Amino acid sequence: MNEQYKTIIHDGLWKNNPALVQLLGLCPLLAVSNTTINGLGLGLATILTLVVSNGLVSLFRNHIPDEARLPVFVMIIASIVTVIELSMNAWFHELYLVLGIFIPLIVTNCAITGRAEAFAARNPVGPALVDGLMMGLGFTAVLVLLGAAREMIGQGTLLSEAHLMFGESARNLTIVLVDDYRGFLMALLPPGAFIGLGLIVALKNVFDMRAAKNPKPAPILEELETDGEAEPEAVTS
Repeated sequence: MNEQYKTIIHDGLWKNNPALVQLLGLCPLLAVSNTTINGLGLGLATILTLVVSNGLVSLFRNHIPDEARLPVFVMIIASIVTVIELSMNAWFHELYLVLGIFIPLIVTNCAITGRAEAFAARNPVGPALVDGLMMGLGFTAVLVLLGAAREMIGQGTLLSEAHLMFGESARNLTIVLVDDYRGFLMALLPPGAFIGLGLIVALKNVFDMRAAKNPKPAPILEELETDGEAEPEAVTS
């Protein structure tokens, strides 16, 4: 795989994760992530917005004047979000009602505008699409992880209301972890979201510090002769 794409993947999923490192888009991240399905729904909408907006910005980057680039980027993002919002309203109406205002608020997500400005406007379409996908996946992973943790602690279930996304046949996907669980309300409220995200960020920092203390050894490069082995020197008397 091309080194550029490896760097883009690592940055989006871990090193420059928009939710854990850049700390962007925290408003919808904290507000919506009270269940796994809610987090997944908003995450998929964000991924689609990032991929399409990055691709369009990169495609037309040479035709957008510098003086108007930010308004043009916002118009592109707003158009994409409008299509996603209308589609969710038509096909996932109940989930659309649950997510509410946070779907149109994707337009104001600084992570999306930031990627359009910092990467898509300066790179070809291929890398721009991969960057959008990886940044979206990194953001969605945090949404789902935080949503799952809050749901398990808050109401003792996992994948509750899965039918909102996967249809009526998915009602049986709900996993009840503790029978007759009374719940822990704070996990489902905004303070629980802040605490949960803080713990995830702290855990990431611990992994990074351990990796810095124990770097992987560099591979040993051996120079071989053209025939595969060095010829032994002749012994002269």
